[in-house]
Amino acid sequence: MAIAIVDYGMGNLHSVSKAVERLGYEVLITSVESEILAAEGVILPGVGAFGDAMTQLQESSLDAVVRKVAAGDQPLLGICLGMQLLFSTSEEHGSHKGLDILPGAVVRFAGGDYKVPHMGWNKLDYIEQGSPLFTGLAEGYVYFVHSYHVLPEVKTDLLATTDYGQPVTAIVGRDSVFGMQFHPEKSGELGMSLLHNFLKLTGNPVK
Repeated sequence: MAIAIVDYGMGNLHSVSKAVERLGYEVLITSVESEILAAEGVILPGVGAFGDAMTQLQESSLDAVVRKVAAGDQPLLGICLGMQLLFSTSEEHGSHKGLDILPGAVVRFAGGDYKVPHMGWNKLDYIEQGSPLFTGLAEGYVYFVHSYHVLPEVKTDLLATTDYGQPVTAIVGRDSVFGMQFHPEKSGELGMSLLHNFLKLTGNPVK
C-alpha cells in the first residue's frame, strides 16, 4: 500500500513525493478516487491561487474525494495551499469557498513592519504539545512562502504558530486531518521529521 499524493494539477508533486520516498515510503501520485481511498495515507499539496485550486478540485470531483478521506480514518495532510484548502473560505483574489473540512478563513497579511509574502525560515511554536506530529521533536525553524494565512475558528485545531508580525497559523490538526503552512520537504531536518511523524500515523511500514 502506498501514500497517495492527490494530483489535481496544482501541486509541488515532485518535491513532496521525493521527500516521502526518502523517508522509505511507497508513493502513488494519482487523481483516481479508488486509489486515493485505498491508500494508507493521503497528502494534498498545493502551489498557486486558492480559487484556481478549488476549481481544479471541483472539475475533477476530487473535492468530494478529499472530503471522504477526511471523514474516514486515513491520515490526511495538506501542505501549503493544500492546508489552506482544508478551510471554509478564502479572500485570495475575491471570495472563494474551500473544502470546509476545518472551520476558518484564509486572509491576506495586512502588511506593516513586515514584508508580504512571508518568505523564508521562521521558528515554530508548538501550541498543542501532545500532538503526535511533535513526538520527539524540539521547536525549530521551517521554510515558509505565502501571502495569505489561516484564521482557524476552533482553538484546538491550532497545533503550532510562527511569529511574523503576529502569531501566524503554521500547523493545524483535528483527528486524522493535519495541515502544514510551510513546506516540510524544504525545511531541513525538522521539516522531514514532522513529515515522518505524519507518515508514521498511516501504519504503512517503510520499505
